[in-house]
Amino acid sequence: MKRIGMLTSGGDCQALNAAMRGVVKALVNAAEEVEIYGFLEGYKGLIYGNYRMLTGADFSGILTKGGTILGSSRTPFKTIQEPDENGLNKVEEMKHNYYKLNLNCLVILGGNGTHKTANLLREEGLNVVTLPKTIDNDLWGTDMTFGFQSAVNIATDCIDCIHTTAASHGRVFIVEVMGHKVGWLTLNAGIAGGADIILIPEIPYDIDKIVEAIDRRSKRGSKFTILAVAEGAISKQDAKLSKKEYKEKMKNYKYPSVSYELAEQIKEKTGQDVRVTVPGHTQRGGSPCPYDRVFASRLGSEAGNLILKGEYGFMVGIKNREIIKVPLEDVAGKLKMVSPDASIVQEAKMLGISFGD
Repeated sequence: MKRIGMLTSGGDCQALNAAMRGVVKALVNAAEEVEIYGFLEGYKGLIYGNYRMLTGADFSGILTKGGTILGSSRTPFKTIQEPDENGLNKVEEMKHNYYKLNLNCLVILGGNGTHKTANLLREEGLNVVTLPKTIDNDLWGTDMTFGFQSAVNIATDCIDCIHTTAASHGRVFIVEVMGHKVGWLTLNAGIAGGADIILIPEIPYDIDKIVEAIDRRSKRGSKFTILAVAEGAISKQDAKLSKKEYKEKMKNYKYPSVSYELAEQIKEKTGQDVRVTVPGHTQRGGSPCPYDRVFASRLGSEAGNLILKGEYGFMVGIKNREIIKVPLEDVAGKLKMVSPDASIVQEAKMLGISFGD
């Protein structure tokens, strides 16, 4: 009998359910007798012993369902070793609930912060297998994370829709795409949606370069310009500030986000009408696209295989289209950033896309 704990942590995204389904189907189809304990609302469920036993019925019909049947929450790694408001040691409580249920393994689905905590639990002696979930595609050790392609599709659809209204009114449109620290989502959606300017956190922008790009389009007879802007995009001036200086500046920041600051600057410098569109959490929602359904199912299947073989302490990922296992200690705490010299960036520039640099 295998007793498996399962949780989804951090921001939700498409294909979480598909991945969990893949794990369970792999175990069941191997004729393995298994009990699945689902911890509710991420690590909070593991800390406070909030769980329910899941049956086959829970995993039926969820391949196409977005979100997570277990619920999720953010439990920041930087506070995971601090006592909660009642003085409870969160790490010890997680270990206690793991051993109380006599679990053979924890299957943890999440992004960067989730993997830091998962690796901590591994260091504490728990058997852990993880699956790479994030719309940001920023987890080190895997070419792709599930949820990313679905989010690209949604952000691209948004840019596609903006094209017609931008052309009709001759406006500059800014589409703000999710991504605080890395720009993979904005970069891919921007290229796919035909954005004229793409701004990502890894390539600080110069407002004058952005204005030059808009002016070039105007001189060529283009009446509109579309910018795909990551929510974490940053100017060259701000990028030079220390963390302390930047935090101090942001205390008095008058804009809802960087897109609105850009809109004001572009209007002042060009005189053009500027609009901002923020698709926001729609990028996390809805059904997973076919790619993510297949990908998450493959990852879940391999996670089930690792459990059957008793191989723990790994994240299941993908390299060169093949499913692989990566040691958790190699993954935790590392971000997969967009290099300004990456071929995809250079190819985008050859297409005439400006990065404001």
